[in-house]
This record gives sequence, C-alpha cells and structure tokens, in this order.
Amino acid sequence: MSSIAAFFSTLDWSPLWISLKTGIVAAGISFFLGIFAARKVVKAGPKLRAVADGFFTLPLVLPPTVAGFFLLLLFSTRRPFGSMLQHTFGIKVVQTWIGCIAAAAVIAFPLMYRNARAAFEQIDVDLVYAARTLGMSETRIFWRVIMPAASPGIVSGTILAFARALGEYGATSMLAGNIPGKTGTISQKIAMVIQNGDYQTAGFWVLVVMILAFLIVLVMNLVTSKHMKNIKRY
Repeated sequence: MSSIAAFFSTLDWSPLWISLKTGIVAAGISFFLGIFAARKVVKAGPKLRAVADGFFTLPLVLPPTVAGFFLLLLFSTRRPFGSMLQHTFGIKVVQTWIGCIAAAAVIAFPLMYRNARAAFEQIDVDLVYAARTLGMSETRIFWRVIMPAASPGIVSGTILAFARALGEYGATSMLAGNIPGKTGTISQKIAMVIQNGDYQTAGFWVLVVMILAFLIVLVMNLVTSKHMKNIKRY
C-alpha cells in the first residue's frame, strides 16, 4: 500500500488535464466546422460534392504524422502564414497548446463531418418542404427542423470527435511537441515513459485512457439508444 501511495503522490496529472482541455476545445471547433462543411457538401452538386468530400475526409485516411507535417509547414514561423500569425496577431502555434488544439481538431474534424453529413442526408425532405410552406426562413428551418432531426448523428459525431482528439498523438507530437505541463498529453506521456522503461506509469495512463474511452462509448450508446426507441425493429 505504501508503494501505491508513493506512486500517486509523485504522479503528474497534467497530461490528463491537457488532454481533456484539448479534446473539449478541438471537439467544439470540429462541431461548428463539421456541421458547416457537411451542410455545404449536402447542398452541392455531384462533382463538387465528390471533390469536397474527398478533401474533408483526407485527414481520416492519412497517417497522423503526414497531417502533422503539413500543419508544421503551414504554421511554422519560417513560413509566410505562421510568420504572419506571430508578428501580426502574436499567435504562435508550433510548440504551444494552440498547436495541440490545431492538430487534434484537424484529425477529429472528419469524424464530425461524416456523421453530420450522414445525418443531414437521412432527413425527410418533406419536413423541410412543410416548413417552407409555413413561411419559415431557411435559417430557422435549419435550427428548428433540420438540426433536431439530425441530432442523433450530430451528437455521435461530436462524441467521436472528442474521443479522437483526446487520444491524438502523431500530428500533435509533430506540431506541438512534448513539453511537460504545456503540450504533453496522455498519449505522449505513455510513449515517453515506455521509452524510459517505466511500465508502471505507462500502465496507469493506459488504464486511464481505456476508462475514458469506455465512458465515451457508453455515453454515445445511451444517447443514440433514446433515438432508436422510436424506430420500429424488424
């Protein structure tokens, strides 16, 4: 018992808080951008839809390190855009917590986008036509008709985006680095302590990630099950 108490007394909890903060902010960014992109793609023509869908889904199929490489090129202070952000707005992305958010949001975005798009495509168009005949504006139709009807898919996409952002490693390591107490997430902590041969600490953080993942999936199942109750089973 004394060894366990000593282990917890020396444990650095910053990776958990950094991961949670990163996941929440990245999921929030993915939520709004994913809904916006999904709505635009659904309303686009077939050719534009195919190109846009491929572009928005690309971070999902690329290795995270490849996405991290492109983000590093984009936000590096040696590049025009990264230099402009730092000198004009005082925003530095590389080796900062902002870099954690940017990397996690890019990797999590496709999950939000694809779930939102699938939810929008399954909406009964008669609901939209009926709302238009009642004189509702397109903006009001979107928030009062489309979003409630697509809410199960939207919620699932948000939860999955949060889960993906929470466990992101490859792109985050390349863009934000592994600075303890600043950009060191749980995934980076596990990789670092494994290299040092500290399997006890690694096992603890693996257990934490597994519990968080289970809770996330559980919440998603509980949310979607409420919607499935209204659907007749075959």
